[in-house]
Amino acid sequence: QVRLVESGGGLVQTGDSLRLSCVASGGTFGDYAMGWFRQAPGREREFVSAVSRTGDTNDYTYSLKGRVTISRDDAKNTVNLQMNSLKLEDTATYYCAAGRREYGSSRASDYAYWGQGTQVTVSS
Repeated sequence: QVRLVESGGGLVQTGDSLRLSCVASGGTFGDYAMGWFRQAPGREREFVSAVSRTGDTNDYTYSLKGRVTISRDDAKNTVNLQMNSLKLEDTATYYCAAGRREYGSSRASDYAYWGQGTQVTVSS
């Protein structure tokens, strides 16, 4: 059983940056591709970014490409999401997910484990 704990969310202003982190425990981190999703109030959960099991392949949703960077540190069992130039529409709860697969995926169903989420609120 893999446990995921996100951190780094908060209240920021438009144009600010945030670095979200997700620490995994209970499994072999290197066996899992990792993903970030987000869900705004009244909206479906949507894919943000993913990184492969080995960290050499990243994927980003088109609307965020250029503003977010995903990275993993296997020595710390951590996956990070650097978000820059934040916009009002980035306000959401951000979730970390782990899937026992080679490459990341934009499909939530490909991830077996999820964190509780960290809230990001962007104000003007």
